[in-house]
Amino acid sequence: MSGERGAARGARIYEVLRLTRPLVLNSARVVEAALKPDGVSVGMRAVLEILAECGPLTVPAVADRLDLARQGIQRHVDDLARLGYVETRANPAHRRSVLVHLTGGGQALFTRVRQAELARLATMAPDCSAEEITAALTVLQALHRDVQQRVKDDQRAPAETDQREGPR
Repeated sequence: MSGERGAARGARIYEVLRLTRPLVLNSARVVEAALKPDGVSVGMRAVLEILAECGPLTVPAVADRLDLARQGIQRHVDDLARLGYVETRANPAHRRSVLVHLTGGGQALFTRVRQAELARLATMAPDCSAEEITAALTVLQALHRDVQQRVKDDQRAPAETDQREGPR
């Protein structure tokens, strides 16, 4: 790709990423307001979603799926347990680790919240076709994959540099 075309492409991708920042923040605000009557935060909702999609998981497994720190997920799990939306049970694969399960109430809450969100989302971007929405999804998935890989590469690079330089 020529330098000028590459720069133009980079500028367009930058605009996509630039729009995602306020979109994510404002989406979180809207979701948080909708969840407030249930005493659930956006982070807690994310934990419910992962458990609804994947079934029982350990706290580190939930954290990995959300690209978040285990400690933050543990706080969300503790809060959800206090509200009766999740419970922990013994993990047959690991004696000291527990599995986090959705309770019936947690599943019912997530189902209700998700249905309401989908109904609201269906009214958004009415000027965009289904094909355009699918194309946007494809672009965002590719960007997510590539940025995530860059993070992994950047995390690996200091360790490789330290090994080449030897002890200090």
